[in-house]
Amino acid sequence: MQRRDFIKGSSLAAASLWLPKFLTDLQGPGRLALNGKSLVMIQLSGGNDGLNTVIPVRNDIYHKERPKLGIKQADALRLTDEVGLHPALTGLKQLYDAGDMAILNNVGYPNPDRSHFRSMDIWHTGSPADQYWSTGWIGRYLDAQCAGRPSAALEIDDTLSLALKGAQTKGMALRDVQRLYEISKNPFLHAVDKSQHDHDHEEAPVGYLYKTMAETLSSTAYLQEQNRKKPSTADYPSTELGRHLKTIASLILADTNTAVYYVSLGSFDTHINQDGQQKRLFSELNDAIAAFSKDLNAQGKWDEVLVATFSEFGRRVSQNASGGTDHGTANNMMFMGGGLQQKGLLNAMPNLSDLDNGDLKYQIDFRQVYATILGGWLEADPTAVMGQDFGRLGFV
Repeated sequence: MQRRDFIKGSSLAAASLWLPKFLTDLQGPGRLALNGKSLVMIQLSGGNDGLNTVIPVRNDIYHKERPKLGIKQADALRLTDEVGLHPALTGLKQLYDAGDMAILNNVGYPNPDRSHFRSMDIWHTGSPADQYWSTGWIGRYLDAQCAGRPSAALEIDDTLSLALKGAQTKGMALRDVQRLYEISKNPFLHAVDKSQHDHDHEEAPVGYLYKTMAETLSSTAYLQEQNRKKPSTADYPSTELGRHLKTIASLILADTNTAVYYVSLGSFDTHINQDGQQKRLFSELNDAIAAFSKDLNAQGKWDEVLVATFSEFGRRVSQNASGGTDHGTANNMMFMGGGLQQKGLLNAMPNLSDLDNGDLKYQIDFRQVYATILGGWLEADPTAVMGQDFGRLGFV
């Protein structure tokens, strides 16, 4: 057994052997009152180039600033006379044509930071650019709506992003429900410190530790039970994102108490050779979402799912000398699902004649987007989660 599996399993087994008395009500599916809707956040890590995603195909400035990198009008997937999608996004184009996609341009925040790590922290937490917060926007949603239930937010990965970490409740990171369940049930691990099973561990640090482990164990057993009920049998691409979205589809079809799913794709940090790298990543994104939407549509669940994409920043308007683009500021977000209230292009394309030192100017604060998702889709109080009233848009 690998050391990291032993550590994970030991924690889970230990929690099952001496649960504090006040935690017994955490066992089983729990008390979540969800609205039956699911949010799937797809993080395009590395700073995706939004101008080559949603393309101003007839804008002379775009083609002048990107003489080699710019996508030609004839190659773009036309959405309108002025706008097209990257040629690799054929499945997303079909969703757009079907009225199941919305695009929001010029999304960002004041005083943007071009560091990958700092800008991603800002997007994860919803903090102002000059403040450092330790909880994520989804984590604070868990604190407010889903206390004691880490399975309410799942990240399909080995580690948990800051976005899913609350002050009291954190989401769960996992790649495979069955694998995590097998680790938690290992007989060898159940022998660890068995003699201490009667201890209450009322001291605050130890009590919090066992509370967290108990919640994790309970959630793992619950997810495994639900996951076996109705696994997806649809065909998905054999890429990492394809496998991840198939896992998410199985959990959605099983009607788990999970409200938020979180996955990442990258790296979109295309300083060099952007054309090939972005095309490869977009092909993976496109094929996985196409399979996911087809699967959920066939099962009557597509109207209950909102898929949203974001990246920590966009790229500069001008191409660089290495066949790529450098770190920029504002970007677009895409939303997909059968329950959208507004569809198509939600606002104007970026104004390429009015730049901030070569960068796009943001028009929509990303925290207003979060507030819209929280209030309009997850039916939470966005002001309580975000710390102030950012107002709401109308796409959900």
